[in-house]
Amino acid sequence: MKVVYVVLDGAAGSIQEKETAYLIANTPGLDMIANKGRNGCFYPIGEGKAPESDVAVMSILGYPEHLYPGRGPIEALGIGYELVEGREVVFRGNLATVDLSTRRIIDRRVGRNLSDEEAKKLMEPISFMLLDNGNAYARVFHTVGYRAVVVLGSYTKKLSPRVSNVDPAYRREGLFSVALDKYSPYVSGCEPLEDSSEARYTCELVNEFLEKSSRILESHEINKKREAEGKLKANFILLRDAGGSKPSFPSFVSKHGLRGASIVDMPVEIGISRACGLDAYVLSPSNPPTEQALAERLGLTLRLIDKYDFVYIHIKGPDEPGHDGDCAKKARIIEKIDEMYLQPLLMHASGGEIAVVVLSDHATPCSAKSHTADPVPIGIYHKDLNGDMLGKFGENSCCKGSLGLIPHGTLLIETIKKVITG
Repeated sequence: MKVVYVVLDGAAGSIQEKETAYLIANTPGLDMIANKGRNGCFYPIGEGKAPESDVAVMSILGYPEHLYPGRGPIEALGIGYELVEGREVVFRGNLATVDLSTRRIIDRRVGRNLSDEEAKKLMEPISFMLLDNGNAYARVFHTVGYRAVVVLGSYTKKLSPRVSNVDPAYRREGLFSVALDKYSPYVSGCEPLEDSSEARYTCELVNEFLEKSSRILESHEINKKREAEGKLKANFILLRDAGGSKPSFPSFVSKHGLRGASIVDMPVEIGISRACGLDAYVLSPSNPPTEQALAERLGLTLRLIDKYDFVYIHIKGPDEPGHDGDCAKKARIIEKIDEMYLQPLLMHASGGEIAVVVLSDHATPCSAKSHTADPVPIGIYHKDLNGDMLGKFGENSCCKGSLGLIPHGTLLIETIKKVITG
């Protein structure tokens, strides 16, 4: 059995919307799956739960939430950082624009126009900082755009990940974060979430790091130049999703009996791939994907499916306009992916024994501008399947397909295996 598992990041809308990007997009490839394939819908992490990207990706690969180590450790693994358990805590960081006099957040992502080159230069003077009079340290690693991995460590004391998020847009629940629809747009100081000296000390280090790093960023030449150009300054790092343990998952091949690879470009998907033993083929990020990027991904997919039983590919692009409420742009991106990647992949699959599965990791409806708990469409194409003849690939049509409503993302791969093998 050969499976190409195509994940369109945040492409799904809501079953409550009259118009979704799937519905208004011209997608002959997706519609072929709706008609000649088996279709359904699923809840990524269970009914009534709006997932963040990391737990959603874990789930659709078959890994339950209790294995989740926190976003920080997953992204650290994605960049190849070897976490020292007990002595280090790692966070996901966003460069942001903050009024330092009031700590009011002006933009959580610096207007989304911060280049990789600018971000790398901004992070150079804070890439290693001593804290607590030299007894502790911070390390900052640029990943993509405004994003970073931030490690806090101590030479003498133990640390705890049981601390609050500095980013007020996310509420901490255990090691998970929940995105908030409404929140006070002010930077929160780090607070311990357990009554321990380790958590209190970790917060002391976080708050010291934020104070020192923001002063350095505020006066950086890159920010002076951006301000002169009328752009927002990247003068603060919002921290969230602390973790102190390395990801530890059962291997994908032992869990599913499939030797797998992944085609990924962002730290979270790279980290999850490595954690579950998928051979990660890392490409340069392209969001939204260009024709060249899609051609590169198609070529690599076709090469890898000859070598592996299962190829996971995560294609960025649809999620961001979903967050911006721009359904027309989201549809255009889906159309390009359909034309440049999915249609030629399906043509290849129609002459062989390859199954093509298309899904999203979560729904990002344009009406909500955030991840929601909506069920997500999934379609399975194999040349020997009896098709559902649904007409158009979409949220409501897929939910009426022969797969029905699958209650949890962790059930997907075993469901797919049963469908393909009969």
